Amino acid sequence: MDFSTIDKNIQTLENCLEQTLAVDPNEKLHVGIDLGTAYIVVVVLNEQKQPVGCAMEFAQVIKDGLVVDFMGAMKIVRKLVKQLEERLGRKLTHAAIAVPPGTGEKDCSTHSYVAEGAGLEVTSILDEPTAANAVLCIENGVIVDIGGGTTGLSIFKNGKVTHVADEATGGTHVSLVLAGNYRISFTEAEDLKMKVDRHHEILTIVRPVIQKMASIIKTHIAGHDISEIYLVGGTCCLTNMEEIIEKELGLPVFKPANPFLVTPLGIALNCAV
Repeated sequence: MDFSTIDKNIQTLENCLEQTLAVDPNEKLHVGIDLGTAYIVVVVLNEQKQPVGCAMEFAQVIKDGLVVDFMGAMKIVRKLVKQLEERLGRKLTHAAIAVPPGTGEKDCSTHSYVAEGAGLEVTSILDEPTAANAVLCIENGVIVDIGGGTTGLSIFKNGKVTHVADEATGGTHVSLVLAGNYRISFTEAEDLKMKVDRHHEILTIVRPVIQKMASIIKTHIAGHDISEIYLVGGTCCLTNMEEIIEKELGLPVFKPANPFLVTPLGIALNCAV
């Protein structure tokens, strides 16, 4: 796959973290809310589905894709939405949200209540890997979203989802291993993961966790005719982790330059106004 266009769109979204783009006073805006285990991200697209605003905050109000601190989650989303409204000079009214594959109806409702508590009407609820495919647009293959708490995947056949799965193992587990190895706090381990110049060293230490993620993928693609794997999610920002997964699966594994913002962008693309 040629990721050049995708990487360009993601780069535009990254730039929106610092500089909000102008929007017409009357155009429809599309909002995506990604309630992650490590970060909550709110993305705004204009009527042409182009990124115009993005805000994010580190948070520990979600565990394994489930809301464990409802008031904390709602407070952060409300704060981020307000920031974007002030930067855009516009009221945000509608949003799409995403949940890990296989999330029950009750937990989906809780995610919706968080967005509604920030004054937004939820127009779409979808699973995270499927949201990511609004950006990747693959017809056949597997999209694996490795976030802070879980490894989730959707199998696509002729553009349709044929199987979804989600299991606990993600960036939080990587950080716990790093914290134990270096005898540092969890927060310090989270910061360490961000240091690209340390990724080669880190990868050696957390290889068993990455292999566990590969094992989850392998279990759920068994019996399916799979030719390629696509990685998204913040944990996949770890340089060359895809090589470990590729070796474990014996299949080609691809990821865009910045896999972290793929799912938030895909969520916003699914916002109906």
